[in-house]
Amino acid sequence: MALMGQASCSTPDEPSVPPGEDLDPLDGEDDDFLSGGKTDGLGIEEGSDEACAVLKLASLATESELDNAPVRLNAKAAREIARVRLGLDGVQGTDDDVWFTTLLGLDNVKHVGPSAFRRLRDAAATDSRWACGDVSVQLLSFNDFHGNLKAPSGSSGRIQTGPDPNVDRVDAGGAEFMATHIKALKATNPNTLIVAAGDIIGATPLLSALFHDEPSVESMNLMGLTISSVGNHEFDEGLDELYRMQDGGCHPVDGCQDGDGFEGADFSYLAANVIEDEVGDTILPPYTIRRFGHASVGFIGMTLEGTPLVTSQAGTVGLTFLDEADTVNALVPELKAKGVETIVLLIHEGGAATGLFNQCVGISGPIFEIVNRLDPAVDVVISGHTNAAHVCNINNRLVTSAASFGRLITDIDLVINEKTGDVVSMQGQNNIVTRNVTPDPDQTALITKYERFAAPLANRVVAAIAADLTRVQAPSGESTLGQHIADAQLGATRADGAQAAFMNPGGIRTDLVFAQISGGELPGQITFGELFAVQPFGNILITLDITGAQLETMLEQQWSLVNGAEKANILAVSAGFAYTWDSTRPIGDRVDPASITLNGELIDPTRTYRITVNGFLADGGDGFSVLKQGTGRLAGPLDLTAFELHAAAQNPLLVGVLNRITRR
Repeated sequence: MALMGQASCSTPDEPSVPPGEDLDPLDGEDDDFLSGGKTDGLGIEEGSDEACAVLKLASLATESELDNAPVRLNAKAAREIARVRLGLDGVQGTDDDVWFTTLLGLDNVKHVGPSAFRRLRDAAATDSRWACGDVSVQLLSFNDFHGNLKAPSGSSGRIQTGPDPNVDRVDAGGAEFMATHIKALKATNPNTLIVAAGDIIGATPLLSALFHDEPSVESMNLMGLTISSVGNHEFDEGLDELYRMQDGGCHPVDGCQDGDGFEGADFSYLAANVIEDEVGDTILPPYTIRRFGHASVGFIGMTLEGTPLVTSQAGTVGLTFLDEADTVNALVPELKAKGVETIVLLIHEGGAATGLFNQCVGISGPIFEIVNRLDPAVDVVISGHTNAAHVCNINNRLVTSAASFGRLITDIDLVINEKTGDVVSMQGQNNIVTRNVTPDPDQTALITKYERFAAPLANRVVAAIAADLTRVQAPSGESTLGQHIADAQLGATRADGAQAAFMNPGGIRTDLVFAQISGGELPGQITFGELFAVQPFGNILITLDITGAQLETMLEQQWSLVNGAEKANILAVSAGFAYTWDSTRPIGDRVDPASITLNGELIDPTRTYRITVNGFLADGGDGFSVLKQGTGRLAGPLDLTAFELHAAAQNPLLVGVLNRITRR
């Protein structure tokens, strides 16, 4: 019997017949029974309750049920219906499975004529299983997992539950606890799918990154993830590596480090708006369809159009990223032609929200602009990328986001009418992945396995901190951790002529917490694994020449408008560099040129300065396009190596005064 939630990306109204085969009459009767939208002589109309029941029976009943009582079709008709449902690949549960959505589609199946149809009609009328009604569907969603198998530390491992972030907070996250929560939620509805909005991999802790994120994929397989959009970090290591994540196989350089191979993702990655230029087609399927009873749900998956701006150039070369709303709207008619009326968008783009994790307060940013441009047929938008947490109802459409790192699971409950395919009702709720539940033993075993391989490197003590160093930005944009990273990069490249260094805030992934104990070290000591968690990208430092005028342009490019919403990327600056900016000034004119100084001297627009940034920024990442004009480029050490050397030299790292950037 076709399973609830079975995949079906291809649902033609007219099932195909093998070449050269005719629709032979059965028992001397004409196979065609449809006439003018009605079944000939039977009075059943397309779209009626009776038609829906017949189509549901034909789509869901096993070949044995069709062949025997109470249906009692001719064996040839039963066999042909079952064969057509398998699609061209002849395998049940794959994306080309066929679902009967119209009487015309059923009429075109070989050996299905008036006699077969009468038997289907009578059987459907006497068995309540085939009556079409409302079906309840549960979607459990999350985004930006970033390989956090172990519970994240510091502010990255908490959810704010009330007005005071210092008091009203709950520790959250960790694959062991996430899996337990998912199992409990899944048990409430047999029609449950687990879906995600990208960045399952990339920018991951050492435990996953050491093994090219194979542990993250295996964790998701154990959790039962079914569908995920790609995110920008799925492209960190390029298209071939993304394909390996999907299909499996050992890493081309490091092999299979755990010794037991890598099978790839059991879940399906979707990439509706990513085109491989050489091929002229999407790199992965744009959508997939899942069935619940006789209700169809279409899932479209995509990443943000601006992926090349936030991912290394090498990872996105040869790819074109299309406008999100335009891509979705173009796919809606295709899905509708396949009988899909309920559409869910999994999109790795987000915005901001100032409310608590289950509210919709102070929303802004690209995702909400995209939502306002979507075809009304889209019912649910599951978003990510910005690590926001919200549950919104915008124009009768759910728009959700579940923070990051597995700290929240969004429970979306849909009621869908099987006859019309429309959503009758919907509601969403973010659930905190608390750590007061029994850890999932399968996830524990997975973590234990990889910790055994990673421990010698991860638990090595590299330095100490005197107090927490965080990525939390002051009103000026500075952070205590950002200061140290910029200083580390300057120190590591002084020999290459560097005079100043700059670090993008998005590249600082977590805090250094005094009380965190990762591998038996003392409080205040920091391990290589903890250091890696702060800078997990493996970016090479690039030292380059730019003019003072270009330096000022770089500072102005810290603010931009994305889909009508302001976005800020305030760079951390190294010691000796200072400037003032005015938040009341328009974008493009916020930095006072007379305030930009290096070691106390005013920056000269005509003079050349040598600065250091990571390779991501040097390629124009995060919108800093002026850095691509830099000349005299010289590659230096990895950013993590620079930070480790700095930490060892400064040991312990102190909390600095945030006085390099001034905000008016």
